[in-house]
Amino acid sequence: MAFDFKKEYREFYLPKNRPELVTVPPAAFVAVRGRGDPNEPGGAYQQAIAVLYSVAYTLRMSRKAGHEIAGFFDYVVPPLEGFWQQERPGAIDYGRKDDFRWISAIRLPDFVTPAELAWAVGTASEKKGFDCSAAEYWTVEEGLCVQMLHLGPFDDEPASVAQMDGFAREAGYVPDFTETRLHHEIYLSDARRVPPERWKTVLRHPVRPA
Repeated sequence: MAFDFKKEYREFYLPKNRPELVTVPPAAFVAVRGRGDPNEPGGAYQQAIAVLYSVAYTLRMSRKAGHEIAGFFDYVVPPLEGFWQQERPGAIDYGRKDDFRWISAIRLPDFVTPAELAWAVGTASEKKGFDCSAAEYWTVEEGLCVQMLHLGPFDDEPASVAQMDGFAREAGYVPDFTETRLHHEIYLSDARRVPPERWKTVLRHPVRPA
């Protein structure tokens, strides 16, 4: 049976729809950085997603392409994730989407090295017919965070974020946003097939003791 990150690491991918504290270990991603409104048709964000999935599935299907990766095992491509900020870390204004700076990412299995990712980027660029060179190998160590499952449209996230902030304060923690510890989202629903009121998104914020 294929390894499924969501099932094997349920505490990080399938939280409850109420806030909780979690310590997130380091993880490696294929990532694309960019700016601007993620809803812009054909914009930078949409292009980044196309690159990410092209590279991620090239890695997933590497054996069928005749490329052997040491330690390879069968796995399900993990869900899309996003790390977001605007001018000040942690200060997100959902009405100013043009001001977003984002890192769109898909988690990598441990056997994927920077060299193997470089192979996948080159192979995907050749096979798909568009440039995938924006994809990079990126390691994140989030550490202590508060997270919860948000149900509904992205623009309704502030209500869930308020719950997370209140929970953190009551537990003796404060936000700890920096240039590397960011507002983090994990997208569990396919927005093309699921209506907005049923979207499931993991929200995660870095915290530290007050």
